[in-house]
Amino acid sequence: MPKKFPPEFKRDVVRVARRGDLSQAEVAADFDISVESVRRWVHQADIDDGVVDGQTSAEQSELVQFRREKRRLEMENEILRRAAAYFAAGKPPKMTYPLVQELAAEKIPVAVTCRVLGFSTQAFYKWQACPVSQRDLADAYLTNALIDAHGDDPEFGYRFLADEVAGAGLVAGERRIWRLCSAQKLWSTTVRKGRRGAGKSPGPAVHDDHVQRNFTAPAPDRVWLTDITEHPTAEGKLYCCAIKDLFSNRIVGYALDERMTAQLAVTALRTAVARRRPNGVVVVHSDRGSQSRARSFRAVLTAAGLQGLMGRVASAGDNAAMESWHALLQKNVLDRRRWRTRDELHQAIVFWTEHTYNRRRRQRALGKLTPVEFELALTTQAAVAA
Repeated sequence: MPKKFPPEFKRDVVRVARRGDLSQAEVAADFDISVESVRRWVHQADIDDGVVDGQTSAEQSELVQFRREKRRLEMENEILRRAAAYFAAGKPPKMTYPLVQELAAEKIPVAVTCRVLGFSTQAFYKWQACPVSQRDLADAYLTNALIDAHGDDPEFGYRFLADEVAGAGLVAGERRIWRLCSAQKLWSTTVRKGRRGAGKSPGPAVHDDHVQRNFTAPAPDRVWLTDITEHPTAEGKLYCCAIKDLFSNRIVGYALDERMTAQLAVTALRTAVARRRPNGVVVVHSDRGSQSRARSFRAVLTAAGLQGLMGRVASAGDNAAMESWHALLQKNVLDRRRWRTRDELHQAIVFWTEHTYNRRRRQRALGKLTPVEFELALTTQAAVAA
């Protein structure tokens, strides 16, 4: 689970703190963070902007990167030096695996050694569990026979190669022959493979829809909704991805950017996880946009222990509770006036979301409480009942 707040969230806090409308203590309360965090982030922003002297964030990041790069180069040089001695001794290729074990004992990660030597970590760990299996031995003999047969007749595909090795007394199924030929890239020289990826249609949903338009939740951080909206400015469009907790209708995470990429959804989700730190399984419901189907978005779901759900294609009602928040944002912020810059609209969205919607706008569905008040009231009642 991510432990650090995303840079986008820190910039939003600094923007609100610099407005001067609220004290740092009030900003910290609005964003559910410590006053020290607000003070430190504003001070670092002043350094980055040249207001005060100090080491900028870019310089700090560059220093960390240099140290990591130095350590990486040192490890790679040591791996290559040891490997050169290993190969000079005439070891067969698979016998480089013991070298990986030796280097791992000297605190050099297995993944780094495998990458430098050019094989996968899965192959090493498989060998470590069983250095030589009968299947590997049989595949080795069969692969050698396939390479020899393909060298004699390069135009042969895997089916012809299967017939050739069968004539030599090595009987194996065509599927196994195909797997070994694929691993060794033993393709027929007369076959032209077509371009992959041309004319692909949008992929299917990567998660099922178990919400079924039942927009209720028994407790905080049980069901989250997410979607992306956009609005034009004089500089171009600004995209906003928000995450809403169905229990209290509170916006628990969001991200804004000038491009609608998978990283936009990933940043919003990471912000929600960092701020809420949910304990149980959280259902994250979205539409079937490419951002929600992206591998990076699903990786954050898996890492944080969240469960993804998806509505149907071209059915806005499957995510109506999130669309209603977009309508409020449109009416209260986006359509109030023309926006000159993205940064101007960015600040307005952040301020309205954190200060007005979450903490000042009362909702009849919540008993005329704000989302924050509703969560506090229910949490207090649960604590008293316990």
